[in-house]
Order: sequence, then structure tokens, then C-alpha cells
Amino acid sequence: MRTSPPELLALARDVMLIEARAIERAAARLNDEFLRAVQLLATHSGKVVTTGIGKSGIVARKLAGTLSSTGRPAVYLHPAEAAHGDLGLIDHGDPVVLVSHAGTTAELLQLVPALKRLECPRIGLIGHPRSPLAAEVDILLDVSVEREADPGDLIPTASTVTALAVADALAIAVMHARQVTIEDFAERHPAGQLGRNLRLRVGEVMHRGESVAWVRPDDPLREVVIAMTSRPLGAACVVDEQGVLVGLITDGDLRRALRRHEDIRPLRARDVMTVTPVTIGPEARLMDALRLMEERPSQIAQLPVVDPATGRCLGLIRLHDICQAWLR
Repeated sequence: MRTSPPELLALARDVMLIEARAIERAAARLNDEFLRAVQLLATHSGKVVTTGIGKSGIVARKLAGTLSSTGRPAVYLHPAEAAHGDLGLIDHGDPVVLVSHAGTTAELLQLVPALKRLECPRIGLIGHPRSPLAAEVDILLDVSVEREADPGDLIPTASTVTALAVADALAIAVMHARQVTIEDFAERHPAGQLGRNLRLRVGEVMHRGESVAWVRPDDPLREVVIAMTSRPLGAACVVDEQGVLVGLITDGDLRRALRRHEDIRPLRARDVMTVTPVTIGPEARLMDALRLMEERPSQIAQLPVVDPATGRCLGLIRLHDICQAWLR
């Protein structure tokens, strides 16, 4: 290898920084044209047709997929196939999104007269705003870049990720304009890990009843250890006489207690428990439980499940349980 590893790392970082700066500049250029595009796609009754070729075609396919996943019907049309029968995919008045870096793509330019005859509103994600194709669209979104990210300024890199970023921004803005909820999104993802993340609830996966170590605040620490050993979930729920959660004791809490105290016999559950543990309700999604566990300075592996109306502790869910549910 003629190029040293440090040089390769520096090159890779430069690529990513060039692409990041290109996206930042594109974000700063978003204006009323972008809002017009959102309004059109959010309110038009027809399906959305996206088209492009090469790397721009990949962006167009991704845009169609993202729109469809949020409940906005969208399809990708290969521009070279359009003239050979696939033009029938487009109904009269369907909005069409044309993606092109140079704005001189012959297949897209040849498609324009047919789109005009069908009275299709045309949105362009175009890298050269003064190009022939840019002159043929009704709404122009500028996805130009100062340069590509490769040393020769030749390979579609910064231009592709910038077009993709603007396409994603468009799709998500349309989703919000149409007030698509997480529940709506979940209906369109019944399978796969994403579907399980959205569909499964904490109450379907949590541990309940005798499988959980239940202790009272005044229970001796020895009894807590015995309860946690016989029900090895990594934590014990500390509850009062009404079953209301007052604390949580984890394996880590026990280890810390052993380090701090030579003699643990006088200790009670209240002496080592976390008084205000992070909790979750049974109707929460597994995805929400995972975020509560991981998106914090120090990650946690167990969550007490609490009835939000009464404060009663219903059980316990572990990070392991979430992972197992996603693997089923």
C-alpha cells in the first residue's frame, strides 16, 4: 500500500467533512420553493412519481420509498423505460420529482413533454440551477455543491448525499405537514425489526408476578440478596404495602454496598435502593424503553414498569428482554 494509514484516515475524514459542509450549505438555501414543494406533495390527491438515472436514480428511489413508508403513495419511474411503456405508470396530474445533478440528463429531458401533456406538476432536485432541466420544472430545489468529495472532483459523492439529504428533508416535512403519527407509521411496517420496535409494547414483554423479586423497604439486605438470587433479573423492585414503587435495587447497588460496608447485616433495602428510579408504563413501546435505558450518561439495564394512574409497580423489563423480543 503506497498511501500510509494516517494519510488514508485523513482522506476519509476530508471526504466526510466535504459532504457535511455541502449538506449544511444546502440546508441554508432552503426557502419558499421548498415550502411550495412540501405543500404540493402534502395536499395533492395523486400519487408522487420520482425519477432519475444513475446515482440520482438511487436518490429518487429512496425518496419514493420514504414517502410511501409514511403513507404518501409514491413510485419510482426509470426515465429510460418511460418511453417504452412505463409512462403508463403516471396518471394525469400526478406530481413528479425529477432528480439530476447536471440537469442535462437526456432521458429526463425527453420525459418532460409527456409530463406537460399529462399536466403533471414538476419538482426538480437539480445540482445546476441554470441547466436545461431546471428551466422545465415548476418548483426548483437547488442541490448544487462546490465540489465532489474525491480528490479529482469527479465521483458523485457530495452531490449525491446532498440530493439525498434534501430529499429526506422533503419527505419528513411532508410527513409532518400531513400530521402522520407514529401509529400511522407503524401500520406500514408490520414486519422486521422496525415493525417490532413500533408494534410491541412493554406490557407484552415485561416480567410480572412471581418472576420478579419484590421486597419491602425494611427488608434485611440478606433477604433482598436471596430474593434476587432466586429471581435472577438483575434487580429487585422495592414496594410499599399498596404495591407502590418506592425504589429499585440492582446487582450494581449490591456490589457498591459490599464495597462500602464491612458488615452488611444491619442494612435494609431502603439503605441501598435507588429512591427515584427511571420507570416506564406498560403501554409504552419497546423503542421508548430502549431510549430510556440508553440515552442517558450512565446506561441502565432494567426498568420498573409502573401503572401511571396509581403508581403501583407491575413488574420489570430488561434490556435483554427487548433484544430477545426483536430476535423472535
